[in-house]
Amino acid sequence: MKKVTAPTMPEAMKKIRKELGSDAVILNSKVTYTGGFLGLFKTKQIEVVAGVDQPEPPAAEQTAATAERQVVKEEDKKLEEEIQELKKMVSALTVNQTGYQDFPQSVRSILEKLKDQDFKDSWLLETGQKLYDQWQETPKTEQLTEWAEDYIRTSLQQQTHAGIDASKKYISLIGPTGVGKTTTIAKLAAKLVMEDQKKIGFMTSDTYRIGAIEQLKTYAELLNVPLEVIYSRDDFEKALTRFKDFDHVLIDTAGRNYREVQYVEDLAKTIDFEIDIQTFLVLSMTSKYKDMSAIYERFNDINIQGLIFTKCDESVTVGPAYHVMTESGIGAAYLTDGQAVPEDIEEASYRRVSEMMVKGVNS
Repeated sequence: MKKVTAPTMPEAMKKIRKELGSDAVILNSKVTYTGGFLGLFKTKQIEVVAGVDQPEPPAAEQTAATAERQVVKEEDKKLEEEIQELKKMVSALTVNQTGYQDFPQSVRSILEKLKDQDFKDSWLLETGQKLYDQWQETPKTEQLTEWAEDYIRTSLQQQTHAGIDASKKYISLIGPTGVGKTTTIAKLAAKLVMEDQKKIGFMTSDTYRIGAIEQLKTYAELLNVPLEVIYSRDDFEKALTRFKDFDHVLIDTAGRNYREVQYVEDLAKTIDFEIDIQTFLVLSMTSKYKDMSAIYERFNDINIQGLIFTKCDESVTVGPAYHVMTESGIGAAYLTDGQAVPEDIEEASYRRVSEMMVKGVNS
C-alpha cells in the first residue's frame, strides 16, 4: 500500500503509476488542506491510498512438491478468472434480457433511462443495487431520481474539471483522426488572443492529413500569430527557441489511426512531453465506450491532464464519457458543440459536466 498527495487527481494517479505500476488499485481518496494561517490561505491537496498485490519471489531451489503446488495455484487462478468472466456474462444477460427484474419497477425505470445513455451494464447493476438498498432504508420512490443523480455527481467529484492552466506555457492536443483537434485548438487560441490578450504561437506536427497545415495556417493568419511546422525533434527544439518570449504555445498533433502503435511512438519522438507541458486528449462524444477506452489506453503513456469532448451537439449519449472520466481519474477540460470559432467551446466545470451527465436520469 502507498499513500500519495498531489494538487490534482491526475498528478496523484501519475505518482501511483510510477511507484506501484499500472496494476495499482485505488483504495481511498479524499480532499485535504494543508498550510494556511489562522484558517486562511490553505492549499488543497488530493490524498490517495492505493495498493497492489506483491507476489513473493520464487525460492532459489524449488522442490518438485512446490512446483506442483505452483501449477495448482495457476490452474486455480485461471479457473477463478473464467468464473469471473462467466459472472460478467450472466450480469450482462440479466441486464439485456430480463430488464433488471430483480429490482422494483421504480428502480428499473431509472436504470432503463441510463441504459439508453449507454452506461455500462455492470455499472447499471451496481447503481441499481445501491438505489434499491437506499430505497429499502428510506422507501421514498420520489427520491430515487435524486439519489441516482447524486451518485453520478459524487463520482465526478473525484476528478478535476478545468481548462488551460495559466502557468503552463505549452499546451498540446492529442487524439485520433476525425475528433476535431485542429478546430478545437483554433477555438482555444482565439479565446487566449481575443479575450485574454495573450501572445501565442502555433506548432503543428500534423503533416499526414491533406490540408491540415493549410487549415491551421488559415487560423494563424486570421489571429495574426506565427505557425511552426514540426517534422522532427530538431524542428521542435528550434520552435521552442523561437517562441521563448510567448505566453502560450498551442501544439496541434497528427490525427491518425489510434490502433497503430507506431503513431504514438512517432508522436513521442517528435514532441518532448517531458517539458512543462499541459496535454489534453481530445475525444468525440459520438464514440462508443470501447473506442473511447481504447483511445485513452493507447495514449496513456503520455501524461494526460485533461479531456476535451467534442461534438457534444451530435451525441445523445453520455455514458461513454462518464466512464472514461471515472475510470481514468481525469476530468473534462472543455466541451465543444459546433464549428464556430471561438463561440462553440466552453471550459468545463464540475457543475457543467454533472449537469450533462445526469440528463439521462431525468429525461
